[in-house]
Amino acid sequence: MVVPMGVLQLGFDLGPETLPLLLVVAGLGLSIAEAMAPGAHFAVLGVALLAAGIVGLLLGPLAGPLVLAVLVLVFGGLALAGYRRFDLYGDSAAAQTSDSGSLRGRTGRVTECVTPQSGTVKLDRGGFNPNYAARSMDGEIPVGTEVLVIDPGGGNVLTVTSLEDVEDDIDAELARGRVADAEAEADAAERDTASEDEPERA
Repeated sequence: MVVPMGVLQLGFDLGPETLPLLLVVAGLGLSIAEAMAPGAHFAVLGVALLAAGIVGLLLGPLAGPLVLAVLVLVFGGLALAGYRRFDLYGDSAAAQTSDSGSLRGRTGRVTECVTPQSGTVKLDRGGFNPNYAARSMDGEIPVGTEVLVIDPGGGNVLTVTSLEDVEDDIDAELARGRVADAEAEADAAERDTASEDEPERA
């Protein structure tokens, strides 16, 4: 490993055994940056580097570069899964997608009462941050209600409606269809009986 002369003159030893310490310092730096500018920009990587560095320090000489690389990947995956599971920044409601049109027809749940002026929802399969600002067409939609996105609004503010309302409309259409089918069958039965009652002509 080639080390610059200036570093050697200062007395720093940058051998493989100092790699865990460098990971800890980098992880702390990213964690501090995340605290200063929240939004999950550095959280996952900071946690991954910090945890891998601490485990590397505990392992001592066994923590070579390959072991540390595997640890960074493992802790990075765990940190990402934890971030998504616990929804650390769930109240920001500032998620964007590359294609807002893909949000049309998605379902989710109301996390803050949705009115024509305010509210938030959490979409199923809504991306890295599934929380969005939402508005209703009319009336209030209470917290916990399942909703359907009817207008993605460019991905900034979604227009949603309660799934119960949508299902009621569908149920009404199905009921109308069943009534129409029953009436058609009754008409057909009447025609059949009328044709049977007519006297045969010679």
